[in-house]
Amino acid sequence: MDRASRVADPGNSALREEFARLAAMNEAPITVPAPTTGPRPAPTKVPAGRLFLVFLRLGLTAFGGPAMVAYIRDLAVKKYRWLSQKVFEDGTALCQSIPGATAMQAAGYVGLRAGGPLGALAAFVGFGLPAFAFMLAFSAAYRAGHDLRPVLAMFHGLNVIVVAIIANAALTFGRTSLRNWRDGVLAAGAAAFLVFHGSPIIAIAASAVLSNFLYRGADLPAKHVHAPSLGSRSRILAFAAFLVTLVVVGVAVLFLLDRRLFELATLMLKVDLFAFGGGFASVPLMLHEVVDVLSWLDSKMFMDGIALGQITPGPIVITAAFVGYQIAGVLGAVVGTIAIFTPSFLMVLVTVPYFDRLQHSRWFRRALRGILASFVGLLVAVTIHFGMAIAWSIPTGLIAAVAVAALLARVDVLWVVLGGASVSVFVL
Repeated sequence: MDRASRVADPGNSALREEFARLAAMNEAPITVPAPTTGPRPAPTKVPAGRLFLVFLRLGLTAFGGPAMVAYIRDLAVKKYRWLSQKVFEDGTALCQSIPGATAMQAAGYVGLRAGGPLGALAAFVGFGLPAFAFMLAFSAAYRAGHDLRPVLAMFHGLNVIVVAIIANAALTFGRTSLRNWRDGVLAAGAAAFLVFHGSPIIAIAASAVLSNFLYRGADLPAKHVHAPSLGSRSRILAFAAFLVTLVVVGVAVLFLLDRRLFELATLMLKVDLFAFGGGFASVPLMLHEVVDVLSWLDSKMFMDGIALGQITPGPIVITAAFVGYQIAGVLGAVVGTIAIFTPSFLMVLVTVPYFDRLQHSRWFRRALRGILASFVGLLVAVTIHFGMAIAWSIPTGLIAAVAVAALLARVDVLWVVLGGASVSVFVL
C-alpha cells in the first residue's frame, strides 16, 4: 500500500487525531503547587462558651462515673470531631494514671485539646456543675427530712446498697490491679493498716515506695502516649500557675475568716491529690478524715452522702458537697466542691505536656502499680468498715445480695440504687 493510500485510510485518520490530541495535552503547561515549608495551619479553636454548654448538657445525664468516658469520646471524636480517636485514647491513659475523678479529667482534657486552657476550664466546670446542683438540693432535703420514718427506712436500705457498691468496686479494681503476689501483698497490707485505723495517705505513700523494690526487674511497659503539640506549653503552665495562686489566696482567706472552712478546703484538696485510680479511690481517704479524724459525720451519715452521690450525675467525689453542706451550709458545699475538684483539673494541665516522658520513667510506673494495688486493699477495708455500721437483718441481707448480683450482672448503678431505695421504704 502506498503513502497516499495509508493517509486516506479511515483508521489512520482516527489514529492521527488521537496523536494530535495527546500532543496538545503534553504541550499544555502543568502547574505544580509550591512546596510548603511552614507549619500546617492549626485547627480552629472551639470557643470556651460552646464547650461549657456542650459539657453542661452532657453533665446533666452523667450517671455511671468512669463509664461516662465512653460518652465523652463519642461526643468529642464522633459527633463534633474535635479530637482523633488516638488523641482521645492518649488522654484516657493520662487520666487513668493521675489522681482525681477520671470522667471529670477526660472532660477537661477534651476542652484543653479543643479550646486551650480556658476551654479546659469551661468543659470541666460545665461537666461538673449539674452534679453540684443536684447534690446541693439533695443535701438540703436530707437535712430537713432525714428523721422521717420513710426517709430513715430508705436510707437504711441505701446504706446496705453502698456496702454492695464499694464491695463491687473493690472486686472490679482487684480484677484489673492484682496480677501477681506482689500486688496481693500491697493490697493486704493497705487493708490491714486501714482496718487498724492507719492513715490511707501513709498506706498509699508506703505502697509507692515499696513497689520500687517489689517490682524491680518486673516488666511494666509504658503506655506509649505520643500526644500531638498543644501549642505554647508555657501558656498552659502559666494558666495553671495563676489558678494555683488563686487557690493559695483563697485558702489563706479561709484561714483568716473561718477555720472550719479552711480545714474543709485543705482536707478535700488533700483527698483529691492522693485519689489515684478514679473517684472511688477518694472514699477511703474521705472516710478516714471526715469520720475517724475530725468526727464531722458518723459512718451512717457519711454513707448517706455516698448514696446520694450515686443518684446524682457526676463522680462519687461530689460527696464532698454533701459533707460541706452538713457542716457549713451552702458555703461549705461550695468550698468542699471547689477543693475536691481543683487538684484533678490542675493535674491535667501540668501533666499533659510531659506525660509521654513521665510514662517512660520506671520509678513512676512501679509507684503507680503499687498505688493502684493498695487501693484495692483500702476499698476492702472501707467495705468492712461500712458493713460493721449496718444493723443487719434478713431483709437487709437480701437487699445486699440482690444489689451485688445486679452489679455483677452490669446493671446500671443508678437503677440499683433507685430500686433498692424504693423497696427499702416498704420492707425496712
